[in-house]
Amino acid sequence: MPVPPVVRRTTVLALKIAAALGFIPPLLTRITLGYAFLLTGWGKLHNLDTFVGFLTDLGVPFPALNAPFVAGLEFVGGILLIVGLLTRLASLALAGSMLVALVTGNDLARFLSSWNPATEWGPMDIAPWVFLISLAWLVCYGPGALSLDALLTKPLGIGSDARTDAPR
Repeated sequence: MPVPPVVRRTTVLALKIAAALGFIPPLLTRITLGYAFLLTGWGKLHNLDTFVGFLTDLGVPFPALNAPFVAGLEFVGGILLIVGLLTRLASLALAGSMLVALVTGNDLARFLSSWNPATEWGPMDIAPWVFLISLAWLVCYGPGALSLDALLTKPLGIGSDARTDAPR
């Protein structure tokens, strides 16, 4: 059965509009996550002794070494996400940090129980999980068109454009 012309035209128009606005979701995701990590990293860097104590209480190995590393990762990673530079790499590193955050402390038990419909919270109430899935999305789908990564891919000869160009 053929599709009515009005449905076809409407669908084509909707897809064109969606494609034109496709830069918005990765931009907003990067800025939101980046700002959150920038703030938490800044706070941890300026209260390093407290953060070392927190990691010690959780039983994280080498807390005096891990604290400045994680704080710096969050601060610098947040900046990189905001501007869209090295987005996939920064997102992957921050996702690793969120995975550790999810499995340490009370978050893992709370996360696992969050899938039980009888609990008062759900998986989206577990902050490390929300950050982890958002970062995974950036790792897989990239920073979007409005990013320094997108600006640099062509001059550097990397990215999707490089696959279609013949070697020189």
